[in-house]
Amino acid sequence: MEFVADFHIHSKYSRATSRDMDIKHLAEWASFKGIKVMGTGDFTHHLWLEELKSQLEDMGNGLFRYPASKITGLPASVKEDIYFILTVEISSIYSKNGRSYRIHNLIFAPSFAVADKINEALGRRGNLASDGRPILGVDAQEIAKIVFDIDENCMLIPGHIWTPWFSLFGSMSGFDKIEDCFEDQTPRIFALETGLSSDPMMNWRLSALDRFSLISNSDSHSPSKIGREANVFNCGLDYQSIRDVLKTKDKTKFLYTIEFFPEEGKYHFDGHRLCGIRFSPKETLEHKGICPKCRKPLTVGVMSRVERLADRPEGFVPENAVPFKNLIPFEEIIADAKGVAKGSVAVEREYKNYIARFGSEFNILLHASEQELAQGLPKPVVDRIIKMRHGKVTIQPGYDGEYGIISISGNGPEGDSSKEKQLSLF
Repeated sequence: MEFVADFHIHSKYSRATSRDMDIKHLAEWASFKGIKVMGTGDFTHHLWLEELKSQLEDMGNGLFRYPASKITGLPASVKEDIYFILTVEISSIYSKNGRSYRIHNLIFAPSFAVADKINEALGRRGNLASDGRPILGVDAQEIAKIVFDIDENCMLIPGHIWTPWFSLFGSMSGFDKIEDCFEDQTPRIFALETGLSSDPMMNWRLSALDRFSLISNSDSHSPSKIGREANVFNCGLDYQSIRDVLKTKDKTKFLYTIEFFPEEGKYHFDGHRLCGIRFSPKETLEHKGICPKCRKPLTVGVMSRVERLADRPEGFVPENAVPFKNLIPFEEIIADAKGVAKGSVAVEREYKNYIARFGSEFNILLHASEQELAQGLPKPVVDRIIKMRHGKVTIQPGYDGEYGIISISGNGPEGDSSKEKQLSLF
C-alpha cells in the first residue's frame, strides 16, 4: 500500500517542544496531514516510553496502532488508524583524534523489548531522563555498535547530515567522510536524513552517497509542523518491509520524498544572524569566511559545505536516485493568500475546514486536480498551490539559524525558474 511516513519528531519531553507533542495530538495532526506512519521520537525517555506502551496497540510487526476512533477534529469518513514506529534522536558530543564532534543520529527499534535493551545499554553511559533527545559523551561509532549488537534489525540513520553545528557533515563539527565517523560500523548504515536545509539534488552531487537511501523528516517540535518533510512508500505496512525498502533503495517501493524548498531551511546559506549578514558560497569565499561587520568567522551553511565536498556538477542525477517533490505547508499558503500571520486563528480555522473537505493536506497539495481545487478552495489559494507545484516561488535563503522567507504570491513574480528543473523529475 502507498503511505506517507515522518520518522523524526520530538515528544513533549524534549527541550523547546510544544506541550501538545503527545500521542493524541500527533495522531490528530497526522490525520490532518495524511501521514500514515509516525516516528515516536524520544523512546529513551522513561515517561514517554510508558505513555507509548500504555496508549498504543502493539501490532506484533514493529508498528504500533492509534485507532481512528480516538482521533478528533475530522469527519469519520476521512479518519484512519495512525501507526507509530519506535525512534529516538541521540546527540553524541565527543572528542576523536584531537578534535571535538557533535553528531545527531536517529535510532529505530523493531519492538519495545529491543527499545528497553537499548535504553539499558545507553543508560549506563549517560542520563537518559534529562531530555527526550539525550546528550551522551559517546562516539557515534560506539553508539552504532551498541545498537546493532543488541539487534541487527535496528536502524541507525545519521540525522540532518548537513546542519552546521550538530551533524555528520556539519561545517562546525562534522566529518568529511562517513567512514571517518562510523569506521567499521559504516557498512551497517544504509540511509541518511538530508535535513530541512538540503534536498536530494544537493546530496546527489556526492558520489559517495549513491548507495544510501535519502530520507526526509520534519524534525518537528510542534504538532502542526509534522510532515513538512516526509517519505512516501508503496510497501507492506510493517517495520521489516520499511527497513528492507530503505536498505535496498527500491525505487518501486520508495516512491519519493516530500521536501521543504531547501532555501527555506535555517542553515541553507552562510552568515551571521546578529550582524544581518547572509552570504552565498561565492560571497563567503570572497570574504574568506569572515564576517565583514564583526570580523569573526561566519557560520558556514549547507550550500557551501556541499560545494566543498561535491565531486559532481550541480544538476547531476544518479541512475538510482529516488525522486522528490518540494512543497510549502498548506497553512503557509493560506496565510499568504489571506495576507495574515500563518499562526493566526483565522488560518487554523480555514485549514481545518479545507482538510475536512478534501481529506488531508497532502491530498490538496499533491493529488487534487486543478479543477477539484477550484471547486473547493478560494481562487487565491488555488493560484498559490499551482504556482508551488511548478516551483514558481521566491525565497530569501535561511542562514545562521534563521528560516528563509518564502513568497508565493498568486499574482506576483514568477519566482526562481530553476525549481522547475527539479520538479520535472516526476
